[in-house]
Amino acid sequence: MQSGKIFVADVDGANVIKMVGDVRLTLCISFDQFIDQMYAKTNFHSVIFDLRETEAIDSTTLGLMAKISILFQERFHQLPLVISPNSGINRLLESMGFEDIFEIISNIDLPVGSQVQLREDCKNEAVAKQKVIEAHKILMGLNEVNRQEFNDLVKSLEQK
Repeated sequence: MQSGKIFVADVDGANVIKMVGDVRLTLCISFDQFIDQMYAKTNFHSVIFDLRETEAIDSTTLGLMAKISILFQERFHQLPLVISPNSGINRLLESMGFEDIFEIISNIDLPVGSQVQLREDCKNEAVAKQKVIEAHKILMGLNEVNRQEFNDLVKSLEQK
């Protein structure tokens, strides 16, 4: 399995987030910082997740994706787009309740823009732990199954 990478591009306010390989916790801080920067832009108007080259996504990354969707819906009253032809990834998204917070399609042509790769950044353990807790609380808020699935993990992390 290929080590995970996240590439981001802004094409005239359309933000494309491309996840490649096995996307894990090591990108959580820079990904969360990107989210803040994306929502601060004045020309921001859409979010597209490109998961066509994604092999796996951990729950922390899924929580940050959900955060993007929730903020996007609050601002624009519509669902962000996820492109995923991978049946395994789609089952994972469905199991988390993402069909309620994203429009999920199998393929589309995307606008071309210069991409920036987010860097691995979980060297600050305390900050990384807070991002993990936040991401999992967001997932827990999506549905009862997620709440039960991640409740013990969140409690354990909060007690440490």
